[in-house]
Amino acid sequence: MGVPDFEEIYIKYFSDVKKYLLYLCRNEAVAEEMTQETFFKAMRYINKFNGSSTLYVWLCQIAKNTYFTFLKKQKKIIPEIDEQYQDTKIDFETAYLNKEEAKRLHILLHNLSEPYKEVFTLRVFGELPYLQIGELFGKTDSWARLIFYRAKKQLQEEIE
Repeated sequence: MGVPDFEEIYIKYFSDVKKYLLYLCRNEAVAEEMTQETFFKAMRYINKFNGSSTLYVWLCQIAKNTYFTFLKKQKKIIPEIDEQYQDTKIDFETAYLNKEEAKRLHILLHNLSEPYKEVFTLRVFGELPYLQIGELFGKTDSWARLIFYRAKKQLQEEIE
């Protein structure tokens, strides 16, 4: 297997990787910066790509790790809850309007263990379909649904 043409990879996947990062961070400038960083890292380590996943999934893993490193540096917890997302039975709008409750919800979400926190964030904030979430983890869409359900249940139990 020869080394892929990086310019073709960049052209083909840049937009999708940027959208993925925008789903994670909800900030156009940060997504742009993280996308550039992702492709810089991918270019440096393209020889380590072994084909065990799709190139898109590999790039998204680099993007996710780059974003989480950025968050650690910025000491941010999670993006603000946007009241338009009502994918769960938890009434996020009410929690959002009550600042103390919103703070508590942020802490609860931040304290979820992985992969629950990431799957929940990708589904609710990123609006990614279960199939795509499953692909990012190298799993099935059924796995993503189950992990999301468990994360949602943990949050609901903590809120009550």
